[in-house]
Amino acid sequence: MFSKSALSRGTRFSLRRPTLQASQRRAYAAATSSGLYETTDVSGLKTVSRDTHGPTTKLAVVAKAGTRYDACPGLTVGLQEYAFKSTFNRSALRIQRESELLGGQVKAYHTREALVLEASFLRSDLPYFTELLAEVISQTRFTTHEFHEEIEPVLALKQAEWSHDAPALTQDLVHSVAFHSGLGNALFPSTQVQLGKYLDEHNVESYAKMSYAKDNVAVVADGVNSEIFNKWVDKFFKEVPAVPSQEHKELRKSHASKYFGGEHRTDVPHGNSVAVGFQADPTKPEFDVLASLLGGQSSISWSPGFTLLSKVAVKHDIKASASNLKYSDAGLLVMQFTGGAGSLKGGVVAGVKALETIASGVSKEDLTKAVAKAKFDYLESSQNRDAGIVAAGLGSLSSQMPNVSAAVKGLEGVTADQVKAAAKSLLDSKASVATVGDLYVLPYAESMGLKSWSSGLRFFWFYRARLNPIPPNTSKQPPTSPNQRHNDFRVEGRWPQLMLTMPTVVVPSYNRYTMVAARVLRRALKEDKRIAAERRGESELRFAKWTNGKPSELQQVNVASMAEKTS
Repeated sequence: MFSKSALSRGTRFSLRRPTLQASQRRAYAAATSSGLYETTDVSGLKTVSRDTHGPTTKLAVVAKAGTRYDACPGLTVGLQEYAFKSTFNRSALRIQRESELLGGQVKAYHTREALVLEASFLRSDLPYFTELLAEVISQTRFTTHEFHEEIEPVLALKQAEWSHDAPALTQDLVHSVAFHSGLGNALFPSTQVQLGKYLDEHNVESYAKMSYAKDNVAVVADGVNSEIFNKWVDKFFKEVPAVPSQEHKELRKSHASKYFGGEHRTDVPHGNSVAVGFQADPTKPEFDVLASLLGGQSSISWSPGFTLLSKVAVKHDIKASASNLKYSDAGLLVMQFTGGAGSLKGGVVAGVKALETIASGVSKEDLTKAVAKAKFDYLESSQNRDAGIVAAGLGSLSSQMPNVSAAVKGLEGVTADQVKAAAKSLLDSKASVATVGDLYVLPYAESMGLKSWSSGLRFFWFYRARLNPIPPNTSKQPPTSPNQRHNDFRVEGRWPQLMLTMPTVVVPSYNRYTMVAARVLRRALKEDKRIAAERRGESELRFAKWTNGKPSELQQVNVASMAEKTS
């Protein structure tokens, strides 16, 4: 038996190594098994954390201040650009130097529903970055010189960059068509929006006071011990108000999302992209499986894969993808196509036909592949730090934390009939279509095989004028005039107006509406021209000059007529 003093330090360490390795294996095994976030309420503030037992930590403040809550264009992006600028305790330069000395990274970004202030750093630096994030949301100085010298030029550059990104523009437009306001607000203002009319440092400050309150933000951490994390949050976030003042609370713009649908086309010289969106239920897993079956990107580099849109992309030399976008109160399944205008013309039609193929039936093998892909995509996104932090933060604020096991179980239970019914429901609904690029070549929604916007609607055309009824043509003889064929009224018209009335005439498509409107408008214009010509003739006759037989002696017509009457 060796005494402790007889052994060298290296020998003692070697003897201890198996024990250390065993304990490390146990620790890492425990870390692998824990992947769920823990939610806690710290002095009225939602905190969400999980410990992955790694050397780094990611900390974020997630606020419900995305573009859907914008009271006017640019507020979210303006507040994002003010992040990590000067505060009442630190200058922007000091924040930059301290973060770099600690090896940390700070950034701010936004989605349609959330504004995220994020810091990544070594695990031991948790106190400093917790204090920094608390200071940013409660003590930022919204200075005029920073707005004009640093924020406005950056926003202008980002606007120009965004306006040259055809796929990004298409995503904004398809959301605008689908939801109008709220979720339909642009993720970033285009160059056509004059931000100077809406955006200044005072408006951004008011938006910050409205957004940065304990009832509207959650602090999320990945890679921390929950007890230590909650202790530092309780210490540094005391200055954050529990609720905004009444003045700023009234600025909160939160309306339930409503789906509309329709079509929007924008002619741009840089790039071509088409997005086709459908209303989808965010709580039903079959729409996730449907999006995976449509796909667009192969999991194997040398093969197009099993997804339908990936085969369409290879055949037509375009990029195609499908995604099921989920929001707190709405869902949108989007198929997006990008490429040359000539290739897109056939590729988009083929993509819609792929959806029709699913509506007619799904094979067992394709369903198995789609379910497996949907499970992998969901688990990967929940494991991803960025996506997981945003989802956990918004979920804690709405009391709907992501349940991984329940979501996976729901995906595994999806059947072929459910996917078929989901595809059929999309085709029977009103689609949202956004087209960006060469509009002379790119197809309209009706050319894609989508359901007509106006199918089933019944309208009748009226003139806003006196209507003289005509007895309907009850005889066996065909109508003698076009007017008798279309309606039972003789119209003495002025300007036409479309009015909704009892079901009388079923117009099958939007093109039919425009054709009838054009015909009625032409008739009205012809009638107006005839009346104008008659009035012009009377006027010319009234003021015409004539000779009464004597050379160079001119008389007014009306004066001569009066003279004849008196004589």
